[in-house]
Amino acid sequence: MAMKFHLDTSEVFIPDGLSVEPALKRTTHLCIGAHQDDIEIMAAHPILECFQQKNDWFTGVVVTDGRGSPRSSLYEKYTDEEMRLVRFKEQRKAAMLGEYAAQVMLDFPSRIIKDASRFEPVEDLMALIRAAKPRIIYTHNLADKHDTHVAVALRVIESLRRLDQVERPSQLLGCEVWRALDWMNDSDKVQMDVSSHENLQFALLGAFDSQIVGGKRYDLASMGRRRANATYFESHGVDAATGLSYAMDMTSLMNEPSRSPVDFVQEFIGRFALDVNERICRMS
Repeated sequence: MAMKFHLDTSEVFIPDGLSVEPALKRTTHLCIGAHQDDIEIMAAHPILECFQQKNDWFTGVVVTDGRGSPRSSLYEKYTDEEMRLVRFKEQRKAAMLGEYAAQVMLDFPSRIIKDASRFEPVEDLMALIRAAKPRIIYTHNLADKHDTHVAVALRVIESLRRLDQVERPSQLLGCEVWRALDWMNDSDKVQMDVSSHENLQFALLGAFDSQIVGGKRYDLASMGRRRANATYFESHGVDAATGLSYAMDMTSLMNEPSRSPVDFVQEFIGRFALDVNERICRMS
């Protein structure tokens, strides 16, 4: 079966050569990210959970085309189309390293993702989720400071709301990229232990040479954030992990169509504000 998407330039890459239908069907953990390398930054935990496992499989979805990437050094004079090809190639390398079940590139320009009136990304995501039937979906958190990241999260939520209840995953998690979630109250954080396979984590991040050489050390920053999360999580105890990533549980937004994403995020912010205020008052 060939997946039919709205753009002819979209791609489904299967690292182990299986045909598309069974490759997607084996998916248990699905990550939907905006850009090439977002998956490897925010979804290290499910990638590691599925690595070398027979019954757990990770699939990555990149929604945008990568044409607008900043560039310097070796890539300084690359055209937008040349950058797109480079970023697609880098994402395939990461999929090979992580032994993904599949890597999907939907290839939409960011402007289409950021336009809430465009139905194409939502319909493509619905088709993918129906084909993969994952247990868990990972995407960007709604407090991220990158417009395209938040737009992707909103399109994911919309696609899930349009699906029947039985077609939805058991959990929807919003992960860290362009804003850490260490500000959230500990009781609100979904903790993901990423202590193992640091070598694989570095390799996955290092696959995106065009971004790292281009002036952004996402590899060092992402690994540093994971180490910092682990050390600073508990002030009165020794480290229980050497790496932690955090997520925001957005499952209720998927299952309650009338619930506002704005109100949902404000509840987390409100609990954080109360915690800060209460501590200051208690210590005054």
